[in-house]
Order: sequence, then structure tokens, then C-alpha cells
Amino acid sequence: MDGAEQDIKSRDRQIAENESNRQVEGDIRVSTWAIGVAGILVLIGFAIGWLLLRR
Repeated sequence: MDGAEQDIKSRDRQIAENESNRQVEGDIRVSTWAIGVAGILVLIGFAIGWLLLRR
């Protein structure tokens, strides 16, 4: 393998690593939003249940 091929493989590995990191960051961001939305829905459900029980 000559130097050019080695450079290309090294560059490809770096690109794959960067893409992997971006995917993980995106997954964390989506999970955070999903947990937040679920928490808000739970709070709304508790509020509605509490209001219905007070009647």
C-alpha cells in the first residue's frame, strides 16, 4: 500500500468517526426532546385527573 492509499483510508476512518459522533449527538438530542414531551404529557394528565377528582 502506498502513501496515497494510506492517506485515503485514514481520511475515510476519520469521516466515519465524525459521522458516528454526529449520530450519537442527534440521538441524545431526540431522546431529550422525547423525555421532555413525555414529562409534559404526564403533568397534563395528572392535572386533568386531579381536576376531575375534585368535582
